[in-house]
Amino acid sequence: MASTQLLLRCKAKTGQYTIKNLTTMSTVDDLKENIAQLTNINRDCLKLRSGFPPKLMDTQDGKQLLSTLSIRYGDTIIVEEDRSNKTDTNTLNSNFTSVKRETIVRKVVPANNSCLFTSVFFVMEGRMDLSCAPHMRELIAGVVLSDPEMYNEAILEKSNSEYCNWIMSDETWGGAIEVSILSKCYGVEIDVIDTQTVRVDRFGENMNYSKRVLLIYDGIHYDPLVLESDGKIVGFQFSTNDDKILALALEFAAQAKASRQYTDVTNFTLRCLICQKALKGQVEAQQHAQETRHINFGEF
Repeated sequence: MASTQLLLRCKAKTGQYTIKNLTTMSTVDDLKENIAQLTNINRDCLKLRSGFPPKLMDTQDGKQLLSTLSIRYGDTIIVEEDRSNKTDTNTLNSNFTSVKRETIVRKVVPANNSCLFTSVFFVMEGRMDLSCAPHMRELIAGVVLSDPEMYNEAILEKSNSEYCNWIMSDETWGGAIEVSILSKCYGVEIDVIDTQTVRVDRFGENMNYSKRVLLIYDGIHYDPLVLESDGKIVGFQFSTNDDKILALALEFAAQAKASRQYTDVTNFTLRCLICQKALKGQVEAQQHAQETRHINFGEF
């Protein structure tokens, strides 16, 4: 069987990574070793998911060839840490005192056109729901349609009715306008931290909301940020007076920038994984999606 190069993306709580040195003749062990080195997660504790919706991959047979798995060039592997396979040193000696360390982590959502809506729903409801996007798109369209004076063509860059039809399509991507509307709908400050600039955009900052939620944005993709302690989520909504949380989120973004976990939307290059056409930047990708209805892209 001929060997074909596999470019894969993987997403873990530590960030997003690209694996470029695998082929269809590489083994499951090769895949796990690459991911372990990138994420600093013990290979024996790796739990991998792929596809949409993400399904657990069977990685028990380390010698199995990747060509036999249902993964393709450009696919994204969701990486989780299965702590049940990891020895808890605190149970070995009860005389040691466990020190809890709270950290901000990224909860990876699927890399599709609805990542913003999935992320906002997660921080508002505390759970992942991949079917929430149509409802949230409808919610946004209803707000825009009800106030054509505020949401005019100058703001929307299209007519009010055209925008409503546009945002209801599952091929469109959410951005600043949609975040600001969701902030009003939920009555919460939504802080979006950009990993390329380590800048925070605070939507609803002047509304005196008591709660804030955190999203991280890498140029093309949104993920929710949560507070974890000893591997467990202890918070996903925070007081707007808690400056410590915002400082932790900015520290997380600075680390992501240092490891280049962002995409320059003006100059990054993509390939349509359906027709293999090469594209440059977000504008060309969106135009191609509108013309062909192809929405599966891989960065290269």
